[in-house]
Amino acid sequence: MPYIRFKAFPDAFVEEITPNIVEEFASIVRVEPEKVKIEVLNVHIITNTPLSVEIMMFQRDKETHDAVAASIDHMLRERGYPGVHIFFIILDPHYYYKEGKPLR
Repeated sequence: MPYIRFKAFPDAFVEEITPNIVEEFASIVRVEPEKVKIEVLNVHIITNTPLSVEIMMFQRDKETHDAVAASIDHMLRERGYPGVHIFFIILDPHYYYKEGKPLR
């Protein structure tokens, strides 16, 4: 935890950028790199849907979220993926369970 999910990106591309994403994200958010989870969501696009990155994590200050989004956007633009939608799904530790027990 946290989870960074790339929607509709090629698997090989995400695997290639994973080390950079993990290092940068862990540094900004101040978590251990091994806690950062990367996933590719292979979706069947029906309508004109943009590529997106969803980040599920516990709440941080606005500046931290802004820095994460800017960092990921920069890495994607550099590699030919402009205009990707990046959004956060904020998790609540009261409703995040491990072994059936909430973290708080």
